[in-house]
Amino acid sequence: MSEYLLINLFIVIVPLILIFEQKLKFYKKLPAVLVSISVVSTAYIIWDSLAAKAGDWAFNQKFLIGNYFFDLPIEEILFFITVPYSIIFIYETAKFYLKEQEIFFSRYIYFAVMFLLSGGIILFAHQNYTMIVLVFCFMFFVLAVFIFPPILKSKIFWITILISYIPFLIVNYILTSLPIVTYNSSAIWGNRFLTIPFEDFFYSFSMTSLWLLVYLIADRKLKWQRKE
Repeated sequence: MSEYLLINLFIVIVPLILIFEQKLKFYKKLPAVLVSISVVSTAYIIWDSLAAKAGDWAFNQKFLIGNYFFDLPIEEILFFITVPYSIIFIYETAKFYLKEQEIFFSRYIYFAVMFLLSGGIILFAHQNYTMIVLVFCFMFFVLAVFIFPPILKSKIFWITILISYIPFLIVNYILTSLPIVTYNSSAIWGNRFLTIPFEDFFYSFSMTSLWLLVYLIADRKLKWQRKE
């Protein structure tokens, strides 16, 4: 078993074991989870594949099984399944044990964030990873503000984002320190936290936020369909 495959197992093992836990009943959320993974992970896999072909990042074969799909290691494909499953499990667990509370929401604040992100997209257009990850962050805020504002008002959403950075730091440190993933210096700022490129923090935020956004929209629609 490769090191990257072990990381995937580490990510998903607890949420997978607790899928039928009677209080949470996470198995009932699987249809919405699958919708989120199908929509968001597919987009990121396409970007991942194109970026790998362009040389923005690469994978160290020393830590891989050696099987590829869409020119990506099979472990990388699994990453886009194990992580969203676990993230959404964290969200549902937090929602079960913590009281939801609406927090302050102002479109003007998020308009300002979108303005800053758009400026960064233009400023760093020459750095592929930097530019594209800022585009995905921008997309999340546009979709959230205009299509599903409740997510930005949700205390549980922001708590989930904060909690998600704990496993993110552990996993990404391993990925970038062995290293399993290497980055082209021309595609990133070059600044790092320990061994983790700063862009990865934006990457994690955008991906986690989009997974949760699509999940919540899908879950709401599926509930409506069951009531009809």
